[in-house]
Amino acid sequence: MKHQQRGISFIGLLFVGIVLACAGVLAAQVAPTLIEYQAITKAASKAKEGSTVAEVKSIFDKAAQIDDIKSIAGKDLEVSKEGGNTVVAFAYTKEIHMAGPAYLLLKYNGRSK
Repeated sequence: MKHQQRGISFIGLLFVGIVLACAGVLAAQVAPTLIEYQAITKAASKAKEGSTVAEVKSIFDKAAQIDDIKSIAGKDLEVSKEGGNTVVAFAYTKEIHMAGPAYLLLKYNGRSK
């Protein structure tokens, strides 16, 4: 009697392994940008404590220096007042080189809470 075989072939296993490896490499390159975005959000929330636009940008630049933020600077912030509260908004893009002419473009934007 012949038994029906089940499972994954060696070629199928290689294909799954390659796909998982590519996903892992992509995740390893995206993770630092997400961590930096969280640091920028934290610095923007800290910077809204300033009373003038120049002071807000100065506070952000000091926090950016501590947290090693390189994607955005205080001069790139949009500072406004909403209902008597200071709101600090930011937007920036991050390009990650994948292979050859292929790039992954990440667009980040946020505001202080």
